[in-house]
Amino acid sequence: MNIIIKNIVNLVYTPMLLAFVGQADYGVFQTSNSFVFSLSLLTFGFSDAYIRFYTQKRARGTERDIRSLNGMYLILYVVICAAALILGLMFASNVETFFSGSFTTAQVGLAGELMAIMAFSVACTLFSTIFDAYILAHEQFRFQQSRQMFTSLATPGVAYLLLCLGMGAVGVALAQLAVNVTLLVLNARFAIVKLGMRFDVRRFDRDLFCSVAAFSAWIFGNQVCELVNQSVPNILLGVLTSAITVSVFAVGLQVRSVFISLSTVMSNVFVPKINRIVATSDDNAELTRLMTRVGRYQMFLFCWIYCGFFLLGRFFITKWAGEGFLDAYYLICAMALPLGVPLCQNTGIEIQRAKNRHKARSVVYLFMAVLNVVFTWIASPYLGYWAPAIAYIASIVLGNGLFMNWYYQNRIGLDMIYFWKRNLPVALTSALVLVVCKGLSIFLPVTSWLLFLAWGAVYTVLFAIAMWLFVLDSNEKAGITARVPFIR
Repeated sequence: MNIIIKNIVNLVYTPMLLAFVGQADYGVFQTSNSFVFSLSLLTFGFSDAYIRFYTQKRARGTERDIRSLNGMYLILYVVICAAALILGLMFASNVETFFSGSFTTAQVGLAGELMAIMAFSVACTLFSTIFDAYILAHEQFRFQQSRQMFTSLATPGVAYLLLCLGMGAVGVALAQLAVNVTLLVLNARFAIVKLGMRFDVRRFDRDLFCSVAAFSAWIFGNQVCELVNQSVPNILLGVLTSAITVSVFAVGLQVRSVFISLSTVMSNVFVPKINRIVATSDDNAELTRLMTRVGRYQMFLFCWIYCGFFLLGRFFITKWAGEGFLDAYYLICAMALPLGVPLCQNTGIEIQRAKNRHKARSVVYLFMAVLNVVFTWIASPYLGYWAPAIAYIASIVLGNGLFMNWYYQNRIGLDMIYFWKRNLPVALTSALVLVVCKGLSIFLPVTSWLLFLAWGAVYTVLFAIAMWLFVLDSNEKAGITARVPFIR
């Protein structure tokens, strides 16, 4: 439900913003958001390390050890949030230094206002991660997902009200701030009151801090890479090109994030279980089966969405964002295709972290991030938004694809041959369905919303039939028939 609602809201939210603020101010908003969002790096990976150390303390420590861990994290995040707020306000006060060459005077002033508001918003989000990590460690997925659903619905709702009052992009930033403050209160209340989260700040365990810092340092490297892929291109495009160019690329990123969200929500559910397996038996065969089973679900979902977008996305983008955003369709098709590999292997990331074997991944990803930035910086004036797209595709293919599969097989101990024997047929069968539908659409192209829906239904039915006949095994078919009575 959360995935469906989040993506439906995103599909409505972007054209709403474009209609209210215009393409140029939307580009300014996205650039400012990317600039300030880079402050999330100040967490240095500490939040992602929490579950591993909490699981260890829960298995072999005492309640006092857990309180000490919580207290250490509380102190860390007070310092981190203060630093993020100060730096964000410094960005806002020096915005002309960054964008005077590519933005108009009015756009520079708007970017400064947005950054100041977003600095407070990022500080609230960072502080909320302490409680969010504790909630995830207790496997309270219902609360976590319902809270995310609230965010998906509340942010555009509040933004719409403020936009109607004529507040423009500033109103959108204020809406985000209001929702983030509310989320902080909800998270803190649930963790402290419902789950009994307690803090001991009197005894700062230096040895524990050193262990957490050493573990988190390599997660920090991953976060740098993710930031480069998500935010740095917008910043560089804003500095080197124009707000219009940023807005086209931002629409591409918006749709690309749909593919990512479809996968990460599923893999996050298994984080505590993976840490328990590693902490107790560290059974690679069990971990391989878990990664393959979850990856197969993710591959089904990714292929259905990607091939459907490839078939119908051209019409959708022009009607959803406007004729001026047609290139976003080609950007999305190019950038999303290689994502199929890492998105069906997200549980592998958690296996690496649980085993404390994520250093190599971080080193390779940092190297790819440097190449990404250098290529984007050099090529953006000539290739525009295609420069970061090409750099992103190369980093995903070489880093997430080739290197990580070799690393899982030869260093982590997972059976990736078994993994791909189970998952590659899904991708090949999906490609066959797409070719058939694309060929038929030549005779009846998508020119209206009625044909769009009709083709979507035809494609979905053909996709389901092909998977049933050529991909699903007897156990999977039995599981489906047990849950869907009308196909028995």
